[in-house]
Amino acid sequence: MNKVYYAHLRKTISSLTEGEEDVVSLMATVVCELYHSDHRFDWTGFYRVTSPGMLKIGPYQGSHGCLKIPFERGVCGAAARLGKTQLVADVEAFEGHIACASSTMSELVLPVWDKAGALIAVLDIDSDQPNAFTEQDAAELEIILAKVFS
Repeated sequence: MNKVYYAHLRKTISSLTEGEEDVVSLMATVVCELYHSDHRFDWTGFYRVTSPGMLKIGPYQGSHGCLKIPFERGVCGAAARLGKTQLVADVEAFEGHIACASSTMSELVLPVWDKAGALIAVLDIDSDQPNAFTEQDAAELEIILAKVFS
């Protein structure tokens, strides 16, 4: 997607989340907007940090997801463990990938930080298309997450 598209998405999400402090409400709103904004987004959701080294499913759109993901496993775990965005063109080539849905072919997972700089979640976006995501997608989504949660 281009920068104009992301500028519009940022504006929409900002207007919907302005003044809201509840993290789960913010996550639900962001996920809904993202999921319905792009045909590449087959599954969009948050995995929340619920204890040291553990992610649990939060608000999401799409088919079922994994309920728990330890930091040591999968693309979501890598994003949480390393604190870095994971852009995976082919999930089959990612060592330790967790197949929560057999339709997932590529994945983009971004760490989510709160105002204090603590990791509170990861945003997981799956696609049923190979190589669906770009560095621009990652950069634009990082901006959106920072604006909403940091």
